[in-house]
Amino acid sequence: MTAPGGVGTVGTVTGMAGSGVAGSARPAPLRVDAQRNLEHVLRAAREVFGELGYGAPMEDVARRARVGVGTVYRRFPSKDVLVRRIAQEETARLTEQARAALGQEDEPWSALARFLRTSVESGAGRLLPPQVLRVGVDVEETPAPDDARVPHQRGVAPSGGLRVVTPRAVPVAELDDAGAAELLDVVGRLVNRAREAGELRRDVTVADVLLVIATAAPSLPDAAQQSAASARLLEILLEGLRSRP
Repeated sequence: MTAPGGVGTVGTVTGMAGSGVAGSARPAPLRVDAQRNLEHVLRAAREVFGELGYGAPMEDVARRARVGVGTVYRRFPSKDVLVRRIAQEETARLTEQARAALGQEDEPWSALARFLRTSVESGAGRLLPPQVLRVGVDVEETPAPDDARVPHQRGVAPSGGLRVVTPRAVPVAELDDAGAAELLDVVGRLVNRAREAGELRRDVTVADVLLVIATAAPSLPDAAQQSAASARLLEILLEGLRSRP
């Protein structure tokens, strides 16, 4: 299954998975109730995976969407298909945010900081596929092992505290190479501009920048607390990225 290239609200998404349409014929439009169920499933999947990581079961997605698990599987015949859809959309979302920062900010550091703030505020990092970070490490030829660069996703434990969901729970074997390469290219331009301007530490890589996005958006039970914590953590991380005279 190939996910749409663009990312917007889930209400703009048309049915794809399990359509069974052969050749180049376009899939038939979904009925109103089927379209509504698809929107609910995608929204629920983003919420559940964002809170608990990609290891969360399909039953949790169905429960959050208030539909039967059979409805989820009719649209997405396996969990891998649903995870791939969400991961590809998140990669495209980050790419669009990076492009916007490049096009709207003349100052290199302002462009990089704008991208990081926008991405963290949108919660994009909670759904950033670990494969993107691994690709980034390979491209940058960073000597640190993969596990040192892959962020742990944070979820809310039953006690109300934070628990860690390791990236190993992700069931997707590989990510859309074109989408990942596009994200790395655009973020790479932001990083290179800030580095060449002397405003970014020379040892900071694209993978480091993506790691900031993935770790600066903790999932907390209170929305106001989560927003304040993210903003505070991001400012600390931004200071750590800046070069010093």
